[in-house]
Amino acid sequence: MPLTPDAETSDAPAPPSPSRAPLRGVGASHAKAILFGEHAVVYGAPAIAIPVDSLTAEAVIERGAPGLRIESSLFTGPVEDAPARLAPVVTAIRASLERAGLGELARGVDAQGATVRIRSAIPHERGLGSSAAVAAAITRAAFDLAGSALDDETLFELIQTAEKVAHGTPSGIDARTVAATGAIRFNRGAVAPIRIGAPLTLAFADSGHPGSTAKAVGSVQALREREPETTDALLSRLAEIAEGSIADLAAGDRAAIGAAMTEAHGILNRVGVSSERLDAITEAAREAGAAGAKLTGGGLGGCVIAVADDAAHADRIGAAMRRAGAERTWTVEVPAA
Repeated sequence: MPLTPDAETSDAPAPPSPSRAPLRGVGASHAKAILFGEHAVVYGAPAIAIPVDSLTAEAVIERGAPGLRIESSLFTGPVEDAPARLAPVVTAIRASLERAGLGELARGVDAQGATVRIRSAIPHERGLGSSAAVAAAITRAAFDLAGSALDDETLFELIQTAEKVAHGTPSGIDARTVAATGAIRFNRGAVAPIRIGAPLTLAFADSGHPGSTAKAVGSVQALREREPETTDALLSRLAEIAEGSIADLAAGDRAAIGAAMTEAHGILNRVGVSSERLDAITEAAREAGAAGAKLTGGGLGGCVIAVADDAAHADRIGAAMRRAGAERTWTVEVPAA
């Protein structure tokens, strides 16, 4: 039989019962791909990006033994023992728990600790937003565990906190796109949805070589310091391609989208962020009938995207890209919206 509070405390809220406290929080997110605008976006130009819903990251935070632990394919153990490469993950865990109102758990001093289990199908260091997606999944799991509301701006801020550890000075496009439900135009932090007039089928290829956004951005910056006029002209053209692609995407014009991708890849090659492997894969895609192909993300490795006519054509393009050196390929359908 429940106890009745006395008159002096009848208006006070009852403290939460430990037995009713959430024991498990769950969160998920997805990969992203930049269609147009890589590197120009760093200098305030627009970029066009899409969520890749078929590649997901999931996080489960479950109450358990004292302390705070991680379980993932890269590391299992106490957060304080996590290797340096997991610093963005540790940052996401602690920052999101703290913001969600679970500060003692974030600091590992809660009597009832927790284990953070991370599962991700997003290739690491391939320009598909792996670190941002994992941070988004962790943040959502932390707020779910706390029973706290999570708004879009808080989610973005917490992803960015982890992304700064991962990439130095991230533009924010990854953090926005891994939380987006459709294609977006990103410019100087502002986000606007864009229309996809007809379903767009893309063949993706993993080059098998890790990319490095920080290294690639630094390389372009160094080139810009050496050759400012030439580099700025190339970056301006990337911005023009990105802006012009909005109308092509709205019209569902695969030929125009493909031609823009091929031109953009050539420019990215000229600013030094492509590679022999990426060039070979894009060429193989075009020879297999792709309307166009380009690297996606920071470059110096990572992935290639190519415009296909349909899923069967994407399979043929994928086979050609694997013969050219791609480690694996898959098909991504971007729905009309």
